[in-house]
Amino acid sequence: MKKILFILGPNLNMVGIRDIGTYGSETAESINNEVSEWAKEMDIDIEIYQSNHEGDIIDKIHSAYGNKDGIIINAGALTHYSYSLADAISSVHIPTVETHMSNIGAREEFRRKSVISPVCVGTIAGFGKYSYYLALKAFSGYLGKDGVNE
Repeated sequence: MKKILFILGPNLNMVGIRDIGTYGSETAESINNEVSEWAKEMDIDIEIYQSNHEGDIIDKIHSAYGNKDGIIINAGALTHYSYSLADAISSVHIPTVETHMSNIGAREEFRRKSVISPVCVGTIAGFGKYSYYLALKAFSGYLGKDGVNE
């Protein structure tokens, strides 16, 4: 069974409340429950972690070293400026998929650049909560049965 760490960054606990026009009205808790169900159906052991604190997210990434086969991350606003987050991702050598519910390329200019993309194996964006489903599906094919890149 593949072990995936799913990280949600700042303000993603407010999905369903914040900016409904962009993120929809479904709550973060409801989406997380659905992600857990999808993972179970795909025979993936998923740990969902949300924090509004950059250092805590970095510590969580470090704790995945030797313990997780992959990371899915929606870093929220940290995507656009956190070089320390990019360094943390690259330091653990764990395949990481960057995800976003919205299409960051179609949003405000400052949201169009990701500093974590270069250290991720891929990016999925613009499909709402289904971006997370697609990331799980990507790992289903990307990681072999032993949790390594095929």
